Amino acid sequence: MNPEEKELFKRSIALAEENNDILRSIQRSMRLQRFMSIIYWVFIIGSAVGAYYLIEPYVNQIKDLY
Repeated sequence: MNPEEKELFKRSIALAEENNDILRSIQRSMRLQRFMSIIYWVFIIGSAVGAYYLIEPYVNQIKDLY
């Protein structure tokens, strides 16, 4: 292997390692985003259910009036 090929090989390895680091970072941020999205929707749905249970007696009173 001549010096030029060795240099190209070293650059190729360095680029592959850099790409690997970038891809791992992207994957980590996607996992965090997915987790935060799940927490967001659980909070929204939980708030809606909690609000329904909070106003349920008033809704039942209005139903009983009619």
